[in-house]
Formats: sequence, C-alpha cells, structure tokens
Amino acid sequence: MDAIYARQSVDKKDSLSIEGQIDLCRKFADGDALVFQDRGFSGKNTKRPAFTELIGAIEDGRVQKLFVYRLDRFSRSIADFSRLWELLEHHGVEFVSVTEHFDTSTPIGRAMLNIVLVFAQLERETTAERVKDNYIHRFQLGAWPGGPAPYGFDLIRITDGKRTVSSLSANEHAEVVRWMFEAYARPEASLRGVARELTARGIHGPKREVWDNVTLSRILRSPLYVRADEEVYWHYLTRGLEIVSPPEAFDGAHACNVIGRRDRSRNQYSAPDGQRLTVANHEGFIDAGLWLKVQEKLEGNSQLPRANAGKYSWLTGLMKCARCGYAVKINCIRPGDRCKLLCSGRSNLSSCDAVISVDLRELEDEIARRIQTMLDASPPGGICPRDDRTSAAILDLEARIDRLIDALAESSAVSAGYISKKIDRLNQEREALLEQAQNQPALPGLQFGSLAFAEKKLVAAQFIDRILLDGDTAEMLWKV
Repeated sequence: MDAIYARQSVDKKDSLSIEGQIDLCRKFADGDALVFQDRGFSGKNTKRPAFTELIGAIEDGRVQKLFVYRLDRFSRSIADFSRLWELLEHHGVEFVSVTEHFDTSTPIGRAMLNIVLVFAQLERETTAERVKDNYIHRFQLGAWPGGPAPYGFDLIRITDGKRTVSSLSANEHAEVVRWMFEAYARPEASLRGVARELTARGIHGPKREVWDNVTLSRILRSPLYVRADEEVYWHYLTRGLEIVSPPEAFDGAHACNVIGRRDRSRNQYSAPDGQRLTVANHEGFIDAGLWLKVQEKLEGNSQLPRANAGKYSWLTGLMKCARCGYAVKINCIRPGDRCKLLCSGRSNLSSCDAVISVDLRELEDEIARRIQTMLDASPPGGICPRDDRTSAAILDLEARIDRLIDALAESSAVSAGYISKKIDRLNQEREALLEQAQNQPALPGLQFGSLAFAEKKLVAAQFIDRILLDGDTAEMLWKV
C-alpha cells in the first residue's frame, strides 16, 4: 500500500499547507493511500507523533511506497535520514519526492536524494548560524538579545544611535525582586525559607505559583538586576569570564548580561571560561553592594565548610594540621554549637590520617587569654581595634586585593596592567589606614573579649602566625 507523509512546523504565507501537500501527493499515489501528518513539528529530529506511526506501519510491512511533497518535509538531518533510508531499504519501501522529481527505485534517484539532502541540511545549519550570530551581535551591543523578558522586566524598544533595539524596563515585579535580595542577604535566611515566604505571601513565580530554590537562585545570581559598578567588574573578572565591555562602562547604573553554554542537566551555565559578560543598555535596580553580598552567600552554599569556617570562629585561616600543613576547617550546624575540627588534607584529599579532637571554644578562650596578656603588657600606640570603621575598611581592602590577585592570573596582558595599577592603589589606601591606626593612641585597659568578631580576626592575625593542631594538642606560633 502507498503512504503519504506531510509536515508543517508553522503556517506561513510562502509555505504549502499540509492539506496542499497531501493533495499534491495524491496525484501520484493510490487513492486509498495511508496518510500521516504532523502539524507544528520541526523536521530537525524524528520525535513526531504521526512520523512514529508511519515508522510503525513500515516495520509492520503495510507500506510499499512512500510519497512526500518535498524531502525536507520528511527529514532535515543527514544522520537521521541515513538511518531512515536503511530502514526503508530493509523493508523494501520506495521513496518518492513529488516536487523534486526523483524516487529511490532508480540509481539517479538515489544520487539526487543524497545531493538534495546535503543542501537541505546546509540551509538549516546556515540559518541556525545566522540566528546565533545575530543573537551574539545584539548581546555585544548591550541590547536584549532575544527571548521572553526576565522576571521583573518588560520588553521595550529603544533608540540607540540610529538603531532601534530591544531593551528591558522594570515592571511591578521589580519590588518583589528587590525584597528577595534584601531577605536573602539576612544572615539567618536560606533559599528555601525565602521561597517558602514568597509562596505564603501569594506571590506567583515566573512560570508557576509556587517558588522553589532553583528559580529563586537563578534570579539572585543574575547580573540583569545589579547596578554594575567597578566592584562587579572585578567580581566577574576574578571568575574567568570574558568581559566584552571596558571597565569604564561599569558606571553603577546599568546592569549586565551574561551568555554561555548552559548545562541543561544542572540548569546552570557551564565553566566560566565559556561565558561572556557585557554591560546592558537597561538600568539595574539592585545596589551593587547588596548584590555582591548575595553572590558571596550563594557561593558559600556550594562551599559550605569554607563559609562555615569563616562564620564560626575568628581563628579561621590560622589553624593548620600539624602533620600535613593543610588548613583545618570547622564543621558546625549553627553558631554557638560545639564544632568539629577537620583536617582538609584528610577530608578533601585523603592524604592525611590526622584526627583533631581539640575543643574549638576552649582553644579560643586560651588564645584570647594569651592575647589579652600581651595587650596588657604592650606599650601605648599601635592599631586601635575599637575603631570599627578603620578595622572594617582594612579588612575590606584586603578582600578586594585578594580578588584582584586572583584576577591577575586569568587576565590578558592588557588588563593585567590595569589590574596591577588597581592593586597598587588599594595597597596605598591600606597602608594609609594602617598608618592612621598606628598613630592613634591605644585605649587604656583594652579588653580583647569585648571586641567585635571582625576586630578579633584582625588582632589575632597580627599576633599569631599559625596554630598547629594534632589530636588533642595545639601549638601556637606567635609573631611577637
């Protein structure tokens, strides 16, 4: 029995309808031919319902000759068609394209089939490449490259020079996004907790009524909302992204956009070195400081031991394993609980057999007592740890310098010079703050135990070189 297959992905004025394809094929096929039609399906793969039924009929031996209006209605992939052609040959089914005037019952027909199929795929790949190039071009210009507007924005058209391009404009959901960032930035907040609160408030998500961690995380990680300034530039540069826009384009008003190959299985972008970032033509509405704080917290979710260590003790970074020299990390459920100390050489690399049973709180108490003794014996002068602003500024400068040093290893020769100048300037600011602090008189009767957490870290780093831990013993190596 003869069979007819027709397909049309989208109704277009310049495209023959499915009904027209079937009528044309009936002129060549038997009157009682089986008809299979797929409406709204692309020919780039074989996952089409009527097509699947056709294959079943061929395998059952119910089809002797197959008619199509044109070859690309049947398949637009060389790989797919080669497999389909093997199936047709195996079951003795002849293939006829009625408008291209060939059938596979003749040698010339088979040759023509292969030639036409090559050009059909070439046209498809050329079209796809052209669409991709246009997408990247719009991205590099800072315009919205395509697709639906992200949550919190509407699509608009703006005039950029002589061009009219797509852009984004904040809508009524922008306040919800702003609340998300502020809520998650709270120390006690979690993705699950914020998502649950959004759902409880009756705020619908982008695609469904209920919020989940993945949807919330995607919004919080997006640079489309940030007022991108210089610190945002360094944030991405240290992570190895290719930054299309120059540093001066990060003006603290406009947002950013990032493109790259997405890992569909994990629903996130792949390695940073495959991503590109540009300053967008729309303005952000999340302050850069708040946005960066959220990014640090989100990164801590994937590096929990490191995040916990910095949060649970002011001795973080000073404790080392006496056997292998690797850092000792802190494992706690929440601040104030009894914490377990772990050698990272053992837990991460399995290269050490050290078991550390030192009580962290007892260690902190003993070191605090010894630091207090040295403070009591020290002459007037030196850093005044009670100067909250100076201490916080020095710690902030050191963190920024560390990020720039990381970026230096990933940068090009051009940006390396720019980064080096930035590091020099930050070092000068740091030295000026240290000199300013050293010129301040020490407070009489300074109590280490009454200092803030960040101040304790600063003072401990000035007194202690490192703390070597092994079993239930601790050896303090002092700088003074």
